Amino acid sequence: MAPSITVVGSVNLDLVAGVDALPRPGETLSATRFERAPGGKGANQALAARRLGADVALIGRVGDDPLAAPALALLRDAGVHLDHVSTVDDSTGVALIEVDDAGDTTIVVVPGANAYVTATPDQLSGADAVLTVLEVPEEAIVAAAEHAPGFFALNAAPARPVPRAVLERADLIVVNRAEYEGVPGVKRARTVAVTLGAEGAVLLRDGREVARAMPPKVNAVDGTGAGDAFTAALVLSLLEGRGDEEALRRACAVGALTATRHGAQPALPTLAEVEEVLAR
Repeated sequence: MAPSITVVGSVNLDLVAGVDALPRPGETLSATRFERAPGGKGANQALAARRLGADVALIGRVGDDPLAAPALALLRDAGVHLDHVSTVDDSTGVALIEVDDAGDTTIVVVPGANAYVTATPDQLSGADAVLTVLEVPEEAIVAAAEHAPGFFALNAAPARPVPRAVLERADLIVVNRAEYEGVPGVKRARTVAVTLGAEGAVLLRDGREVARAMPPKVNAVDGTGAGDAFTAALVLSLLEGRGDEEALRRACAVGALTATRHGAQPALPTLAEVEEVLAR
C-alpha cells in the first residue's frame, strides 16, 4: 500500500514572467514570455508526492474567484484528495514570479485565501505523514505538528520564526541554505535537510552530517518548484524506508528534473521519469 501524506499548505496561481536577467531595483524590463500555472508550496508538494506514488490529501483554502479552478486543476487531475480544500470570501493566492535565462527566480506571494488555512485533528488522522510549509498561518502549522499521528515534516519556507514546539516535534525539517541560517532554532532540530542548489543537499542529525548527495547533471531552465519537489520526494522516500543516502539522492534527482521544465506544478516529474534518471 502506498504511503499516505496529508499536506497542510498553500494553493496559488503562479503568474510567471521570463526575462533575460532578473531586474535590478528600480529597473523595468520587457518579458520574453508569460505563463499562468498552478502553484503554492503546499499544492506543489502535494502534487509532487502524488506523482511519485503517494496517496495524498491537501488541506488548504482558495478564493471565491475565477482563479480557484485553474489553481486546483492539476491536483484534481492527479487524484489528490481535495475534500479539505474549502472556499473563503477572499482572492485565491497568487505568486508573481520572474525567471531569468539561468533559471534563477524572484518570487512575491500574495497570500489571499491562504491566510485562512486551518487544520483539525480529524483532518489529520490516519495519515502516515503530515507535511506543512510556512505559507500558511502559524495556528495551522502548530495544529499540524500537534495532531500529526505519525511522521511530521516541516518545509521551513519562506523563512520566518517558527514556534519551538513545532521545531521540536518535527521528524524532518527541510530548508535551503538561506533558510538554514535565517530560521531561528533550525540548527538545533533533530533532523534537517539543507538544499544547496547545484551542489546538491546534506542531511544533518543533531547537527552532524549523516548523508550528502549531488543532483544529476541537467539543463536547468526554471528553479520554481524544485525545492518543493525535493521536499516531497525526501519525505516519501523516508516513509518508504529508504536509507539516508538513497533518500537524499532520490530527492536531489526529483528537484533537478523539476528545474528542467518551466513552471512549478507542470514541471513536477513522474515516478517513471525519476527512475529512468536514477538508472543512468
